[in-house]
Amino acid sequence: MACSALAVSSCSTVVDTLTALQQRYPLVLVTKGDVVEQWRKLDRSGLKSHFLGVHVVREKTTANYTWLAERYELSPESTWMVGNSPASDILPALAAGMGAVLIPNDNTWVLEHAELDTTAERLVTVERFGQLLDHF
Repeated sequence: MACSALAVSSCSTVVDTLTALQQRYPLVLVTKGDVVEQWRKLDRSGLKSHFLGVHVVREKTTANYTWLAERYELSPESTWMVGNSPASDILPALAAGMGAVLIPNDNTWVLEHAELDTTAERLVTVERFGQLLDHF
């Protein structure tokens, strides 16, 4: 299995973490960009089976996150977005009433940067993907 499409430290950590989380929660993957390219990356990663649903959107917006919560009958108060983009992952999720986990990545595109209120009650920052298991 190739996990090179993901910006994380270790394939086994990703698989182990997703396997554990999938047993506890419904997981939905949301990504943005070219539909064909994003599906190609997901297919190469071998991780699709961990997700209840996969959505490739033009932009990650508060409205998209609200729609996804409704679509999967998820309560925003108990739903968390995990991502590396303050602009696309964290801010819209918080605005939709969800929690958000930031996994900083030095390779995050500069246009995805944004100021975050690091004291926000529902914002968690972890350094590695596997640390999600310390919180969920």
